Amino acid sequence: MTSQYDDYALQSRYSANTETARDSADVETAQATSSMELPTARERLLTEARQYQKIHYALVTRVSAGELLLLNNGYEEDPPMALPLSASDEPDRFGLQLYHRTAAQVDLSDKQVLEVGCGHGGGASYLVRTLGPASYTGLDLNADGIAFCQKRHNLPGLEFVAGDAENLPFSDQSFDAVINVESSHCYLDFPGFLAEVSRVLRPGGHFLYADARHSYEIAPWQAALATGPMRMLSQRNISAEVARGLERNLQHSIDVVVYKRILPAFLHGSVDSIVGTNHTRFCRDLQSGTITYWMYLFAKA
Repeated sequence: MTSQYDDYALQSRYSANTETARDSADVETAQATSSMELPTARERLLTEARQYQKIHYALVTRVSAGELLLLNNGYEEDPPMALPLSASDEPDRFGLQLYHRTAAQVDLSDKQVLEVGCGHGGGASYLVRTLGPASYTGLDLNADGIAFCQKRHNLPGLEFVAGDAENLPFSDQSFDAVINVESSHCYLDFPGFLAEVSRVLRPGGHFLYADARHSYEIAPWQAALATGPMRMLSQRNISAEVARGLERNLQHSIDVVVYKRILPAFLHGSVDSIVGTNHTRFCRDLQSGTITYWMYLFAKA
């Protein structure tokens, strides 16, 4: 399984420069650093992160051989959610529970739905089979992932398209709902993404959204959401549920580590240890508030 923690960590490297500027005795220098150097540094690092993600996820697709259908973190409630699942879906229970809670915020039956950032299509397949949309389009920047989805998930009304979240290849007012699960932290232009979601939604359509951010990113993230083109209907901090899902899902995550396919057997124990450490670190950050995970519901006027 890939580590979303690595995505967040790579995109946060510029924060050390922020803290240095903030603590500087020279206020003018700090302000100049904050206003000029840091945005440039952040854009550079986000560009680096995006290039890494394109290569990383394409490699994951090529070596996963159909075993890794979901790339998102898990979700579990207390008491347990106990979502009814088929035997074939059961191994991905905790990832699917996050999809279900996000998508089921509104009734999707007979709706035309777009998922931006569909990964390997496991969530799309589950939602088509259980929530009854009229049509469901999964979009992802990873062309290898889309090719995999097109071969793996053959269901009526389900299609997959390669494309950019910040430049959606669809006409205005094409969909009744847009879903985005744990993908937007990769986007260079988040306000631009929100504008694109609003553009392709029909009036009265819904944006069903879940993702995480580091603590220092929360204020600008939530400001972008609050001032964006859609009206917020609900928001909920689900950090505890995601941390619980990660804890419950740890062994499955270790079992499906795709890089074991290209590494010699004597390194598998080390890989398992790295995966376990990353999960533990991410859980700790969610529990401490260093990273918080939120679920939202928006509507287009």
